[in-house]
Amino acid sequence: MKQRTAAERLRGLRRLLTLVFTGINAIGLIALAWLLINDDDQQGARQLDADLQRVTAVVARLLQYDATNATLVTGFVSSDELNDQCPQFYVLPGASGRFPAYSSAQQCVQVDLPVLGGYADEAARTGRIEYGQFRDRDDRRLRMRAEPVRSKSGQFIGAVVAVTDAQPTYDDHLRYTLLVFGGCLVLIGGLGLAGHFIAGRAIRPAVTALEQQEVLLAETAHDLRTPVAALRALAETTLRHPEQTTELLPRTVGLAARMGGIIDSLLVRARLAAGVDELAIQPVWLDQLVTALVDDTPADGASVTVTAAPSLVHVDPGLVQRAIGNLLDNAVRYGRQPGQPAIVHITVAGGRVIVADHGPGVENAVADGTLDRFTSGSGSTGLGLSIVRWVAQAHGGALAVYNAEEGGAIFDLTLPADPGRT
Repeated sequence: MKQRTAAERLRGLRRLLTLVFTGINAIGLIALAWLLINDDDQQGARQLDADLQRVTAVVARLLQYDATNATLVTGFVSSDELNDQCPQFYVLPGASGRFPAYSSAQQCVQVDLPVLGGYADEAARTGRIEYGQFRDRDDRRLRMRAEPVRSKSGQFIGAVVAVTDAQPTYDDHLRYTLLVFGGCLVLIGGLGLAGHFIAGRAIRPAVTALEQQEVLLAETAHDLRTPVAALRALAETTLRHPEQTTELLPRTVGLAARMGGIIDSLLVRARLAAGVDELAIQPVWLDQLVTALVDDTPADGASVTVTAAPSLVHVDPGLVQRAIGNLLDNAVRYGRQPGQPAIVHITVAGGRVIVADHGPGVENAVADGTLDRFTSGSGSTGLGLSIVRWVAQAHGGALAVYNAEEGGAIFDLTLPADPGRT
């Protein structure tokens, strides 16, 4: 199984932080939603019970007990305005009551009297107010309140039962529930996005630093591979031919110095990327820099020609020399046809360095400007071109790569020139 890099593990940490942040907030929002929904349900029930209490309390006071006939007199009830309003009510006997049942004139809902009789009997038996919720014949929700009534002797003989339609209140509560849960889902989604953004911002510096470290290590290996191989070859030649020590030693020292320069350049780039140092910008004659670099670079059998016009640029000479060296090394290595030496031509003018070869060219992704590391085509790793691009961008310039019509690749490096001296 492929091992993940430190930067990839940090990105995984970002997802974990997002999940934790979202989960904690989701738990809080769900708890708040439950409290709001439960409170709305209780408020609806209290409102219904308040309307029912208003009816049963008034009706109970209007009832008169006739001790002679041992019955309740409902004359005052029938003449009260509640008799023609909703909620509707009933005066029902309990198990010990012997009076006829009474119902209000206004019938707002359809109810079964046996059901209400059971509530009335329970209220008379216990002497407590009873509440209940049931459904009518049309499956609508109804709510009732049964308030017990006494005889002159203090015995509970029945109850006033008021009934109201609870369906509208239930429908309002259902809509409120859906609204609250819908709002919670939207908030949880928003918090998830916010958590993802915040976690990304929090770990971005660490990810950037790790990626820069990985790039630095890869570029160090890339740049040191050739001089290390050459240094080894010189050392082996010296061991086999001690008599050539005087001739080979200066070349060995030169390679060691070149390796030190590469390491210094990489360290400079790392410090620049970290914001510790700034570019050492100074006026440089680009034509002289390129000519000297070509003279000091082994051609390995390649034909390298230079056409240069005086061109003054303002750059960091160490970084620019390294970038052009990468272009030259890339052209010498890969700018050749099979079995033939490389043919490379370099043109310097107006702050531009154009390196053209006669090789197989570059892949379309590179020609279109995609200079990602390790994907350059033509057999190279692409890391050298990535370094060149970084140097160009660090100076406010650019690197263009395209294929020539007659074959071969062209690398066009543009640097900020002094308009008065080009």
